[in-house]
Amino acid sequence: MLRSLFLLALIFICSCTDTTSSESTFVEDSDIDGFILVRASGSDGFVGTDDNSAKANERPKMKTTFSYDFSMGRHEVTCGEFRKVMKEELGSKSPVQKCENDSLPIVNVTYFDAIVYANALSKKEKRDTAYTYTTKTFDSDGHCTSIINLALNTGANAYRLPTEAEWIFAANTSWDLNKSWNADNSDYKTHKVCKKASGSKDFCDMAGNVMEWVNDWLDYPQDTIMDNYVGPYEGNSLGERIVKGGSFRNPKSAISLFSRGDVYTVTSSTKADYVGFRLAFGKIPSPSWLNGSGLMTESNINMILSPDAIKKLTGTYKTKLVFRNDITERLVYIDYSLTKTKIVEFYDTVSAYHPDISPDGKYVAYCTKPEGVPGKSSIYVRELNSNNRTIHKLDVEAAAIPRWQVSSNGDTIIVYVTSQQSNKDEAQFKSNSTWQVSFRDETFGTPRKIIDGAYHGGVSVDRKIAVTGAQLLRTKFAYGRTRLTNSSKDSIWYNKEQACNVSLSKDSTRRTLFLDFASTTGKKFVGKSYHTHERMFIADSTGKLIKSVGAPSKKTFDHTEWVSKNFVIASLTNANEVHEKIALVNIKDSSTTELVEGDELWHPSMWFAARPVPDTTIDQDSAGTYLVANDVWSSVIMRYKMELLWRYIDSMEVALMGSSRTLYSLSPYLLKDDFFAVNLAHAPNSIYATKDYLNKYIYKNAKKLKYIVLSIDIDFWWKTDGKGSDNFFAVNAPNYPGYAYDANHDYWAKGIPAGLLDATENGLGVEDAHKYTTDKGRLLGIPCQSWGETAEVEADSTIFDKNPELLENSMKALKSILKTAASKKIKVVGVIFPQNPKYKKTGAFGRHGMKRSTAKEVISQIKNLTKEYPNFVLLDENKMGDHDYSNSLAYDNDHLCSEATYKITARVDSVLKTLK
Repeated sequence: MLRSLFLLALIFICSCTDTTSSESTFVEDSDIDGFILVRASGSDGFVGTDDNSAKANERPKMKTTFSYDFSMGRHEVTCGEFRKVMKEELGSKSPVQKCENDSLPIVNVTYFDAIVYANALSKKEKRDTAYTYTTKTFDSDGHCTSIINLALNTGANAYRLPTEAEWIFAANTSWDLNKSWNADNSDYKTHKVCKKASGSKDFCDMAGNVMEWVNDWLDYPQDTIMDNYVGPYEGNSLGERIVKGGSFRNPKSAISLFSRGDVYTVTSSTKADYVGFRLAFGKIPSPSWLNGSGLMTESNINMILSPDAIKKLTGTYKTKLVFRNDITERLVYIDYSLTKTKIVEFYDTVSAYHPDISPDGKYVAYCTKPEGVPGKSSIYVRELNSNNRTIHKLDVEAAAIPRWQVSSNGDTIIVYVTSQQSNKDEAQFKSNSTWQVSFRDETFGTPRKIIDGAYHGGVSVDRKIAVTGAQLLRTKFAYGRTRLTNSSKDSIWYNKEQACNVSLSKDSTRRTLFLDFASTTGKKFVGKSYHTHERMFIADSTGKLIKSVGAPSKKTFDHTEWVSKNFVIASLTNANEVHEKIALVNIKDSSTTELVEGDELWHPSMWFAARPVPDTTIDQDSAGTYLVANDVWSSVIMRYKMELLWRYIDSMEVALMGSSRTLYSLSPYLLKDDFFAVNLAHAPNSIYATKDYLNKYIYKNAKKLKYIVLSIDIDFWWKTDGKGSDNFFAVNAPNYPGYAYDANHDYWAKGIPAGLLDATENGLGVEDAHKYTTDKGRLLGIPCQSWGETAEVEADSTIFDKNPELLENSMKALKSILKTAASKKIKVVGVIFPQNPKYKKTGAFGRHGMKRSTAKEVISQIKNLTKEYPNFVLLDENKMGDHDYSNSLAYDNDHLCSEATYKITARVDSVLKTLK
């Protein structure tokens, strides 16, 4: 009661004074030894910042106001204070502490430990308690790791953790980084509290020595004003908590008032040797929370490198990147092999961590908890395709940190662990285990245990070595011809100093990649001092350090993972510990290349296609480059026609040529029993483009070619050749490096270089490439709709009356094709494809014009060519509209759909058999 009257008096005095003055705002609390009374009532404060370089969860700057005063400890709770109170509270079960001096700040305590301490101190002084709960859980060292139904009683006059708003308000007046223990002056160890204090009314060590727990959940500040702010109403999916200030591990550049976190994910059960706490005291009247309304749900992510730059870096366009957007908690996917490269965020995923791309680049596996965080995790697998939303869950009790492998017998498997928690406690570590499960045809097999111990850093394919970090670099190794068993040798590498982000190489070298905390061993190996996570290390299969790569200036590494023999992927953090970029690190030359940038980019995984040794006889920048970024559909089609051409050039007996009518409905698969066919049709097409394709590429290289099946699109015979036409080979092809390169080598008439197919396959493409390649060139997935209610005519039917030379030139082109084919003893089947039968009721032959009377005359002339060229057969499937292709077999006015493929291909097949 006396204390309440005392505080009311102070509030009255405060209202009559300048609250911006340090002399009047901060006074020693005469009621609580070692505490300072903060006269905040009537004052404004803030949380967050408007600094665009800060973390997304630290922006924007949010104004806070106070209608109350509070008290806060002048310094962090010390080892001596903590040990004494907890001994009285928990007796022999109190947390094990190994402090060199009672005046050092307490560290290695969880958020829950701080809660237990605050309540214990309140009870010791016969006060009310600020925190209520039902049950507590402790580990073998006496640390509290879980509190069920924890709640803050803001009306209690009791000890508690300060809110973030209170902490910033108290720290703001005397904030001085030059008086802090930080990485530049601390020798990476804690120091006695208040050793750098300048006066009895100053708070000590808020900018350094150790980071400090505050009461708040971690989430996003808002552009608003909050009165008596107590933080978010509930935590995010991980239940992250806020820690404030700097520590002896942080360089001054990384310490700020607005900073809210650490390089690690900080949850209530996190422990670290650089995180402690100080207490606050007092009620929080009329508290307010953020309830999630208006929270940021998207973030800007930008690609730094183009697909061409990626190819120069990795040697192939077939490169994929997946990472976590920590703001939205979703996976983000980039496929650099696509002509229209885009950033895809999977909105249908659960909160996803530690993604890993399958060996074939087709799938991504991920889990629901990150390394070092307790709680049960699940593993999911989904296809890396923005159009596929099928997700597969591994049906086991707990599974975390998946890593793909191709086993020695060729099976695709996922290695995972049953717990992603810290491995510092050996008994807890060994109580978990490492497993494998096959994944085939989008189905999980039966999980099989490999060894005890959660080796989430990876297990070698030959089952000789397993590694893990967070916090010790534990390994298990099998000697001789044996494979890993529970009796295999256990070791702790790196002189038992702290390590994290451990990743075992995917090749046979069994190298281990990891980050450290500026440890003595690392400094000795590097030969100079550095800050936490400023260097990545690589150890050989015996644990011997063989390589260290430094981060770019003013950056640190995080979330490091192997990609290939010489490449590592990593997040890059700035001075404010924002994971603002993802970079590829070449460990061979120690170069770092930034790939993407954003607000919070976590847990990257990168894949690029394994390639044979590049053919040095060809120009890797030109050969096979038949597509460029943001290209059009017609060029996409031709890009895959060229890939199919080089793949099957030595086997092709039948070339299916022509327009989209051939492309949509003639199936090489249905001809496979008797003829090896490839569908090389493209759209838009003209008789001239078909002639050029045959003359430039096919006749010169397809030594086994016996038949050509060609669409006779007489309604297209108004097209011209040369400049201004849509003859792809005359107009567009010269603008592409690949086609120009082919032309410079006479289209490889003297022999196709071995690396040309490889270069083509690794060129830019599209996400649904299987539609163009599965049936050796027939475009899959053309839906069945109808011929249409009306027969649309999209060209001038009388154009040939005005320009008879158009017909003459097209007929000459057809004759040229037939003549050259005859000279090579190749037989040609010309197909007139069916169109909407309703054209019979119009004056047009088909969709693209030509008078019906003209069409009859032209078809008659083409039939006569069978006499002039015995190698030529005409298959008229349109019959001037009197065909037998029903409405259910049509896509639109002049195309058949997928269901018609069987019928028309069978008829072509019958004609080919008569020629055979």
